[in-house]
Amino acid sequence: MRIYSITDIGMRRSSNQDFIYASEQPVGNLPNLMIVADGMGGHNAGDLASRYTVESIIEYLEKAGEKRPIALLSEAIHYANERVIEKAATDRALEGMGTTVVAAVVRDGCLYVANVGDSRLYLIDQQISQITRDHSLVEEMVRMGEIQRKDARTHPDKNVITRAIGVKAPVRIDFFDVKLEEGDRILLCSDGLTNMVEDSEILQIVRKYHSPKEAACHLVNEANKNGGKDNISVVLAEV
Repeated sequence: MRIYSITDIGMRRSSNQDFIYASEQPVGNLPNLMIVADGMGGHNAGDLASRYTVESIIEYLEKAGEKRPIALLSEAIHYANERVIEKAATDRALEGMGTTVVAAVVRDGCLYVANVGDSRLYLIDQQISQITRDHSLVEEMVRMGEIQRKDARTHPDKNVITRAIGVKAPVRIDFFDVKLEEGDRILLCSDGLTNMVEDSEILQIVRKYHSPKEAACHLVNEANKNGGKDNISVVLAEV
């Protein structure tokens, strides 16, 4: 498996509140690990929430005795959530900080995914499939039939998320597992990409470029070309 990760400040933001991690090598009992976290809160709080969450997940995984991927991801994310809540309580400037997180591991030909918030994971082969479900107000409105899917991208509340790390304990996490085929691409990303680049364009770019590095860099460039209104993070793996 080849993995490439990149994060970019975008064209409008003064700081990058995204934090990413990618390892082709084992992390504790996991054979590999990919994470994207998109922080929220004040200037420093969002930065800290995303970084602290990812570092806490890794810290937990490196010491955990559990071997099942979903159980490991669950335990690590719950641990990170508690750490972020505790950290925010130590400083009023950090009050209200939180972050999304999407994490994934590949083991024995299967992809295991955990998700909180609206950062996404896609599986890309001849088509593009969103594996995660956004925990956002607009996504709930789409599911309830209150608005059309095509109107969700431009809705004024599209950045309101309904679940996040650091808000309350215990955190609700969604889990997914998917059987992989040789040549599949796995894309983890923040909404700085998906708000700027349509899924069809993402598919076209990922299929056009052979290496994960080339494809990931072109995805970031396309998001910036389309306005780059937010931080942009991409972790792209080829099975």
